Amino acid sequence: MSGGLVVLASTVKDTLANVERYVDGNLAGGADHLVVFLDDPADPSTAPVREFLDAHPHATCVVADETWWTDKRPEQLNTRQRVNANVVKALLSTVSWADWVFHVDADEIVQIPRAVLSSVPSSRAAVSLAPLEAVSRKHWEGDPTWFKRLLDEPDLVLLKTLGVIDRPANGAYFHGHVEGKSGVRPTLDLWLTLHHVVDEEKDEVSAFTHPDLRLLHYESYSGEDFVRKWTSILAAGPKPAFRPGREPTAVALQTLISKGLTPEQAEPYLMRIFERTTEDDFDALRDLGLLEHVDPLAGPHQPAALPDDSLATLLAAVRPEKKRPFHHGTSPDQVRKILDRVAASSSGGSGLRGFLKR
Repeated sequence: MSGGLVVLASTVKDTLANVERYVDGNLAGGADHLVVFLDDPADPSTAPVREFLDAHPHATCVVADETWWTDKRPEQLNTRQRVNANVVKALLSTVSWADWVFHVDADEIVQIPRAVLSSVPSSRAAVSLAPLEAVSRKHWEGDPTWFKRLLDEPDLVLLKTLGVIDRPANGAYFHGHVEGKSGVRPTLDLWLTLHHVVDEEKDEVSAFTHPDLRLLHYESYSGEDFVRKWTSILAAGPKPAFRPGREPTAVALQTLISKGLTPEQAEPYLMRIFERTTEDDFDALRDLGLLEHVDPLAGPHQPAALPDDSLATLLAAVRPEKKRPFHHGTSPDQVRKILDRVAASSSGGSGLRGFLKR
């Protein structure tokens, strides 16, 4: 690694408190700059989030409204996430100061020791972050600091036998994804998906792994967050695709919400779904030594500042362009044509280099 910056790309609709945790944690955990796309900028609750991001020196806020989605906003949240991440990746392929781009969500915090990242061979274009999932409890005093790690078969069998999980599999132990997240060196012939890096044929690229390259995932860590997150997901567009283990929960929540109950009437039923499907046996997991105590704000990383205004200039120049060509499975030639226009319209920006990496 040449000592360049690490950039995260995220598509966000969340509370100010959660976005503050996301920004502070990721900067402490190894990121230098965050590009945050506001997925529902018309929502009044987004105003304080935008104000916070606009004022932060290590964040760039992108309002993903109709002036961003000039070729029609994709209905699926997952599609919007992938497109936005690959817009950032493509734009950063044109500057000299960005070495890695990671695609994460607002409830995720990277743990990327820069010494480890520096050890990635130059021949490896992708790295993978293994997930640690916050223990899910009804209430936390402050943010969670206890996390579940992926387990091997004997521990999973033990938890199944004890009745802690329904089946001896990490997919039953974790409530969110078990794939983790990935980063890529900025280039046009590789794409970021939700969890992996793929090539032009959509084949997964083998990623560099290391025990210290990890991701903290705050998946439904409390009853309140469970209700907020799932109702937000279900309201974000057509019914999203969930892995099989979570589909019944999505159906139950969607059905309950459709009953037209007031928030006060729905709350005890939402909490019952949380208790039956998501709440973890914190005491048992801790007693068995299966949890890790992590303070995400204790990371030693000091984020570097952007060297120039090229990122803002490029994002402004790409705003009127069609965004669907940035989705994986599209020919890199289409993105090259867009970047040629972006380069021409942003020729006054600083820090831009030719498109030699393409």
